[in-house]
Amino acid sequence: MDRSKGCIWQSDVFCAATPGEVPDMIPFHKKTIFCTIRMIIPVDIHTHRRPQVPGTAIVNCFPESFVPQTEGWYSVGIHPWYIASFAASLNDSKARFEELLDHPQVLAVGEAGLDKLAEAPLTLQIEVFEYQARLAEEADKPLIIHLVKAVDELLKLKQKIQPVKPWIIHGFRGKAALAEEYLRHGFYLSFGEKYQEEALCIMPSERLFIETDESTVSVDTLYERAAILRKTPLEELRRTIRKNVGEIFFRQ
Repeated sequence: MDRSKGCIWQSDVFCAATPGEVPDMIPFHKKTIFCTIRMIIPVDIHTHRRPQVPGTAIVNCFPESFVPQTEGWYSVGIHPWYIASFAASLNDSKARFEELLDHPQVLAVGEAGLDKLAEAPLTLQIEVFEYQARLAEEADKPLIIHLVKAVDELLKLKQKIQPVKPWIIHGFRGKAALAEEYLRHGFYLSFGEKYQEEALCIMPSERLFIETDESTVSVDTLYERAAILRKTPLEELRRTIRKNVGEIFFRQ
C-alpha cells in the first residue's frame, strides 16, 4: 500500500462476485434517501482496491480521497498510520470526515484504530479513535478497526464508550484464544488472506466477515478456503456472510 494515499485505485482489479453469479440484492433505505431502491450486498467488507463490479465490496478511503463510484459502497475514517503526518491538517480531516457521515454510500466508519508501531503518540491515537467511535454511534454506523499491539487499550475504550453499533476487527490474525476474548466483549471479526486457521474455525457464523484488504487474492478464493477450513458448503458460507452484511451495514 502506498502510505501517502488513502485510497488505492489500481489496474489489477478483481471481481468480487463469482463468474456467472447474480449478486444478492436487498431492499435498501437510508435516512438521506426518500425512496426505496435495491442494491448489491457486498461480499468483501474491507478492501483498498476498487472492485470490477461496483457494490460488491466496501472500499476504504480517507476523507480527503473520497471519490465514490456510482453504486459503490465505502467506509471512511482516519487511520492511525497517518495521524502524525497529517497532524497539522487533522482538523480539516475531521471536518471532511463529519461531512461524509451522512453520504448514502458510506456504510461504515473506519479504519479507525490503535497501532503501537505507528508514529503518532498512543495518547493522540486514543483521542482520535474515541472521536471516530462516538461519531459512528451518532451516525448509526458500524466501526471498522485497525489494531496492532493495543488489545487492552481497545477493550478499555469499548467499556468506556459502551457502543450500540458493532465494532469489527478487520484483518484478524490472532490466535483462537484472542478471538474468543473479543467475542466475549461483543466484537465481530473479519478475516483476510492471512490468519490462524483455528481462530477462523471457532468463529460463530453470525460474527464472521471476509475481506481482501490489500491482498491480490480474489475474494472468491478467500471464501473457498474459509469454507473448506470450516467444513461448510461454500454457498452456505456466502449466504451467511451476506446475511451478516445486510444486518450490520444496511439495517440503519
